[in-house]
Amino acid sequence: MAGSDARPEGFDRSLELSPEQIEAGRLLFAGPCDFFHGAQQLEQLPAPDEPEVAFAGRSNVGKSSLLNAVTGRKALARASSEPGRTKQLNFFNLAERLVLVDMPGYGFAKAAKAVKEDWQEMMFSYLRGRPNLRRVILLLDSRIETKASDQEVMDLFDRAAINFQVVLTKCDSVKPRAEEARYHSVVEEIGRHPAAHPVVIATSSQTGRGIPELRAELAGFAQP
Repeated sequence: MAGSDARPEGFDRSLELSPEQIEAGRLLFAGPCDFFHGAQQLEQLPAPDEPEVAFAGRSNVGKSSLLNAVTGRKALARASSEPGRTKQLNFFNLAERLVLVDMPGYGFAKAAKAVKEDWQEMMFSYLRGRPNLRRVILLLDSRIETKASDQEVMDLFDRAAINFQVVLTKCDSVKPRAEEARYHSVVEEIGRHPAAHPVVIATSSQTGRGIPELRAELAGFAQP
């Protein structure tokens, strides 16, 4: 039934994390997490002192909800009913060990061509020139096919030689067989991108599914 977390046997076996890794993720995200900087231009970026993990995705993919879920906060990243409202890079300090970066959403239909080009130029410059950026978490909606704008962003990651990992969102809204098909199509798709991490994580901000695994993955980049 829709909204069920039941999955066909053999689905998503590629993500195998130890109890110790899961606990390390839980402990990291149990610490304080606070907004400390916003940048609309490259010269406004904070000093690259801590390791960073950035979150990217199309407008309305559920990025704000996922950031709130993974950090255990209700309003760390504020969702908006207006696609593309976030226009800057927002930086959050997690327990003085890891910085989470909320990137502006892309793919919003109402944006002028010049705005889209400015977004791509700034994001590419940030990705290519940020020495402490460890990974980009690319969110894809589990309910719909990969869009052209998603493909363009994956190509951008390849050109910038930045490792990215796909996280499927809103999996509580998809029937198990449809989710399995979507999952395998994404795995096949990222196999064509040299910058892609091979493990795809299926998540739901509503049920909490996949959140411990995502935390464990991110904890691997945190300072001791």
